[in-house]
Amino acid sequence: MFKADVIRIHKNGGPEELKFEQMELDAPGPGQVRLRHTAIGLNFIDTYKRTGLYVTPTPAVLGEEAAGVVEALGEGVSDLKVGDRVVYNGLQGGYATHRNAPAEKLIKIPDYVKDEDAAAVFLKGLTVWMLTFEIRRVNPGETILVWAAAGGVGSLLTPWANAQGARVIGVVSTPEKAKLAKEYGCWETILASEDVPARVKELNGGKGVPVVYDSVGKTSAEPSLKSLAPRGWFITYGNASGPADPIPPARLNQGGSLIMTRPGLFHFTHKRADLERGAAALWGAMRSGAVKADVRQRFALKDAADAHRALEGRKTSGSTILLP
Repeated sequence: MFKADVIRIHKNGGPEELKFEQMELDAPGPGQVRLRHTAIGLNFIDTYKRTGLYVTPTPAVLGEEAAGVVEALGEGVSDLKVGDRVVYNGLQGGYATHRNAPAEKLIKIPDYVKDEDAAAVFLKGLTVWMLTFEIRRVNPGETILVWAAAGGVGSLLTPWANAQGARVIGVVSTPEKAKLAKEYGCWETILASEDVPARVKELNGGKGVPVVYDSVGKTSAEPSLKSLAPRGWFITYGNASGPADPIPPARLNQGGSLIMTRPGLFHFTHKRADLERGAAALWGAMRSGAVKADVRQRFALKDAADAHRALEGRKTSGSTILLP
């Protein structure tokens, strides 16, 4: 029986619930492969599942995203071979040295992308593709508002939106992150402690913006709505400060017939053709230089609890990975 080192929770709670353990791993079943992980992505969804904000049966191995090498094939797998470098997202169980995974959910990593970079950007990059191409396409010449512009998604959304001809106003938590957001391509930055809607209109000729990308949640929802132009899009896709309070439909009307959506990446990538299309867009953006992985924090897998503390404490910028 093969054994893998894993990070597992047995109950919901704080980072201290992340336990470094060993787990027996069966041979890959039909349609599966065994992966040896080389790099594991850290994402806010991991903290949501740890705390119970997103319900996950326990015990559970967390982690939605990782890159690795195929070590063994299950029956019926023909599109992959031993030694292939692959990446995935949306498959819980990534906090492990090894795992079995369905071959149909794996995407080959191009030669020009390193494993660490693939693990750092795959989920976040597909999220940006979903936000700026699939839900509401960013248009050349428009000004958009991006919360957490120095964070994992923001660090990719900003340059990719710039490549589409947009101008980005980034909201950040500190002056240090404002400087970093500028490096990522923000035209202007606003501190979250400021009057964000007033600053948006000051920067944008007295007008609101046509779209806000908000990953913060509770503390940012109302400022986001107030920053929009009539018929603007409020795209909320995260809960870094906690879940936003309920927003009644009448509030959208009062703001100028606003459009609100709360997307989940699964609904845009659960079909293989859509997953491949999103991955192709991401790899193309990386090859052109429009999107670059910016891995600023690395933690050993066994130190996943420290990584969670850093992420939740707003101590990270760019992307963070765990190394088996």
